[in-house]
Amino acid sequence: MAGTGGVRPSHSPTLPSQLGATFPARPAAAEIVRDLPWDDTPLGPRERWDPVVTATVDLVLSSPMPMAFSFGDSFVLIYNDAYADLIGTLHPAAMGRPAAEAFGESWLSPGLGGVIEEVYRSGRPFLEPETQLTVVRADGARPEQAFFTRGHSIVSDRRGRAAGVLTVAAETTQVTRRLQNLGELTSRLAVALTVDDVARVVLGYALTSFDVDHCVFAVDDGNMFRSVRRIRGEMLDEADERLPPVWKRLPDNPQAPLVAAARSGRASFVADGEPLREVASDRHERRIRALAVLPLRTASLSGALSIGYRTEHNWLPAEQALLNAAAQQVAQAAERARRFEAQHGTAQLLQRSMLPEHLPELERFRIAARYDVGVDGNAAGGDFYDAFRLADGRLAMVLGDVAGHDVRAAAVMGQVRAALRALALTDADPPGVLAGLDRLVGSLGAESRNEEIFVTVVYGVLDPHDGTITLASAGHPPPVLRRAGQGGEAPTAELVKIPPGAPLGLGGRWQTGVVRLEPGDSILLFSDGVVERRGRALNDGLDALVAVAAGAPSGDPRNLCAIATAAVPGPTDDDVAVLAVERAVALSRSDTMLVAAEPTGPSRVRQWMGTRLREWSVPEQVIGSAILCTSELTTNALLHAGTPAQVHIDLNAERLLVSVADTGTRGSVIRAHTDAMSSRGRGLSLIEELSDSWGTDPSVRGSTVWFELLIRSTSDSPAS
Repeated sequence: MAGTGGVRPSHSPTLPSQLGATFPARPAAAEIVRDLPWDDTPLGPRERWDPVVTATVDLVLSSPMPMAFSFGDSFVLIYNDAYADLIGTLHPAAMGRPAAEAFGESWLSPGLGGVIEEVYRSGRPFLEPETQLTVVRADGARPEQAFFTRGHSIVSDRRGRAAGVLTVAAETTQVTRRLQNLGELTSRLAVALTVDDVARVVLGYALTSFDVDHCVFAVDDGNMFRSVRRIRGEMLDEADERLPPVWKRLPDNPQAPLVAAARSGRASFVADGEPLREVASDRHERRIRALAVLPLRTASLSGALSIGYRTEHNWLPAEQALLNAAAQQVAQAAERARRFEAQHGTAQLLQRSMLPEHLPELERFRIAARYDVGVDGNAAGGDFYDAFRLADGRLAMVLGDVAGHDVRAAAVMGQVRAALRALALTDADPPGVLAGLDRLVGSLGAESRNEEIFVTVVYGVLDPHDGTITLASAGHPPPVLRRAGQGGEAPTAELVKIPPGAPLGLGGRWQTGVVRLEPGDSILLFSDGVVERRGRALNDGLDALVAVAAGAPSGDPRNLCAIATAAVPGPTDDDVAVLAVERAVALSRSDTMLVAAEPTGPSRVRQWMGTRLREWSVPEQVIGSAILCTSELTTNALLHAGTPAQVHIDLNAERLLVSVADTGTRGSVIRAHTDAMSSRGRGLSLIEELSDSWGTDPSVRGSTVWFELLIRSTSDSPAS
């Protein structure tokens, strides 16, 4: 190409930078050509131009594609407006000048002037490979990176002599970027673990790569299909993206393009019409005129992906091929995600079925626990926790770790936990309980002829009358004790000093240590997955855990469990289990509401919570924040689980704790509910903004989202 030249595969042109260039009002290229004094150039007066040259110039000036004509031995430049965008600030001075003068040293760069000169001398056309250039459009938009493929061919005059070189640039930016986006789609799908993840990735890809007005991703769900949709202009923030997508069931209507493609395995492309008229669920779908529907088919999955425009759109063969390639990637990823979900669900169910579904409720002590499966979340592990009342009213608490990440480790864990309960209910003395467990683990190892069963446990007994805890450890990390601080002093935290003991199964002896929880104090039991990280010393993790416990805004056990699991940065290969107990400063007040999965649910929660908190004399500022956050979380729970939600509030002199739990499976909500409820993405962002701490807790059935609001003014605190 004259000016920018042909680019050989190993070279990139060096052109004057266009970044930051701005174009004031400028005359059209045709006007410049008309008014330029051509008598002073090698072309001479326009009326004497060779007819072929005149026709070539007319072609260049009338073309919407970037074109340039380089005339004669000095390659005098004549180009159009589209080409002017490519050369940026060199225009309009380059018009009518020899290329070497117009481009200076750039003309001598490898792959520039040499290509034009070679085509001119040899008469052979040349098609250069795709090249990336910085382009400033004539409309004054910001500079952008664009891709072009350029061809150069000889122009002969009426006598058959070489008159110059015609250069045509075809912009391939859209095709190139779509291919790049396809590569990015493949990368993102490779790490999508769930069908929800796949849906988020593919919908985002369709919107950004094809700039569509409408896209729908659907997969089979039993004998039916479920789908999730994105439309142009839909505002989604980070909180939305962390929530499960809103799935809707598709009627089994053979006239529905998605259903037809999913069942037949055939793609369809409508350039202009009303493809969704018979099945449109809203005005937006009725306005779709162009629609592409791609089947998603594998051995164990069927579904479809559709993208559409509100205007006519011709689906070119290259675009259809790209969409088909993307659909194949999406189908394979969805199948992998479905297999992972099945395996993950089985492992999670096995794991959580061996953990207590409910923890004891004591008058002046609050208890919380959390368990996160390590590795890839696809295997049961050996960490466990438990807390239960003894016959004399004391509380037994335990946290243990069976080495391994498989069904065998989970099975040993279940046996150890069951045996510990049986031993403690007979005689709760910690050394005696650990001795009994030691014999059990030794027996299991002998029976399996495997001496590598490795079990650690920390076990304690809490006396609720005076807050003392008698603890013993079998090779387990010591708990963290958080002191609330008295008289305005800052809270502190430290590791509990427990005499070390051997892991279970080695025939050891165990001694006890005693700590006392004062009002406001908390104790945190944890597994080594909380503090161990590859390439880091164990003491670094322990120090980090102690530091975050001391800096926690409150000693609430649920809050401590949440911050403990995130205390040490970096991924962990191990399971994570934590159990926390707090001695309350004063008796708390609590209440629970079960909310039906219907559109009026959130409004009833708002009314109930406002009434209850005002009865308890909670400050109005706290009430307002609590109602707003709870309403949104209730909406999200009902929307995504499709089952009743349980809202629990717990108030003491220091803080208000609110939790919203669901017990359903994702994706079963009906459309009538989704239409009547508020926006789905505000819940988590509101919690982050308004609460002092928050977290999510998976459970045996469903999940719980909770938040905590501190009562900062003692004068406004409710009476105990």
